[in-house]
Amino acid sequence: MEQAVIAALLLVGLVIGAGVGASYARAKRGWKDYRAARNSVPGARRNAWTAIRGVAVKAAVIALLLVGAAAYAASGSGEERASPTPTATTSHRPGR
Repeated sequence: MEQAVIAALLLVGLVIGAGVGASYARAKRGWKDYRAARNSVPGARRNAWTAIRGVAVKAAVIALLLVGAAAYAASGSGEERASPTPTATTSHRPGR
């Protein structure tokens, strides 16, 4: 009878130990992942700001080119262009 009780307690202890061990391993892995992510944030932040700065510079260059093109178009090219002279057209309708 005592052996059956000891065996049952051993089995219960093994099941509880396996559950606690798995939970501990999961918590330890999660903590390790958290610390790795926390340590990688400054580098990722730096990379994000570098990318944003690059996009801002490209957008500024494009905006300056557009403003320059609009100013050039508004002021003209500086030389007089020959404009076509209107010609009188006579419309001749046959049958009238």
